[in-house]
Amino acid sequence: MPDQPIHVAAFYRFAPIADPQALAQALRAQGAADGLVGSIILAREGLNGTIAGTGEAVDALLARLRAEPGCAELTARRHRTAQLPFARWKIKVKPEIVTMGVAGIDPTREVGTHVPPAQWNALISDPDTILIDTRNDYEVAIGTFEGAIDPQTARFGDFPAWFDAQAEQWRAEGRTPRIAMFCTGGIRCEKSTAFVRARGFDDVYHLQGGILAYLAEIEEDRSLWRGECFVFDERVSLTHGEREGASVICPDCGQPRASSAARCPQCAESGEAIAIRKGGALP
Repeated sequence: MPDQPIHVAAFYRFAPIADPQALAQALRAQGAADGLVGSIILAREGLNGTIAGTGEAVDALLARLRAEPGCAELTARRHRTAQLPFARWKIKVKPEIVTMGVAGIDPTREVGTHVPPAQWNALISDPDTILIDTRNDYEVAIGTFEGAIDPQTARFGDFPAWFDAQAEQWRAEGRTPRIAMFCTGGIRCEKSTAFVRARGFDDVYHLQGGILAYLAEIEEDRSLWRGECFVFDERVSLTHGEREGASVICPDCGQPRASSAARCPQCAESGEAIAIRKGGALP
């Protein structure tokens, strides 16, 4: 792709996909012909992907997706990069576009109330609001919102069990709290808020556009975000104004860590556990 800017686009859409296999076949052919790289996950519940290529190729692929029923309003977060961030073009068909593992959760029917970034601070500053970070533990480790609960989940599929335990405790206390949730770009909150509403909680909200929209729109001096936001591309992490952060990927475990840290928390914790089991010194 010489002398042409590389465009990267990340997107998702919950919408009924009647024949994911047929759509996958069409997208494989189009992407291969246009020199795209990256991956898209398709399921009967929708689509989720990050792709890269020339601006024209990315535009054409997004136009193809928007032609699908229910996908006309699909939006993408885009940036440019100097090098192709992916090696291959992959289209996968799976049971879910983001894996929660709970049957019957349908974000096309009901989700939490979307709160735009401009109104987010007021919501989460209210002491009656319980704020939950729905991301994985390694993401939370490098940044989160002030006052947010970290479920300490290793994967999104762990969230339902964690929430059910919390809900049992709240009900034992006679509480039905207002709940606000957030994630990187919004996809996990579409499912988590649908799940929470299915569990009988009605006063449920989530950050529209996710952390990325908040960092793009809210000035740093008014921000309640602390740290950096891990992103699943070559930039590793972002901070206010969508500037690239200082986090790097650990070569041992593949998780993000601060560039100044000698070891990432995950590796340090693993080493400590091994040392304790062996009765030896910490590495």
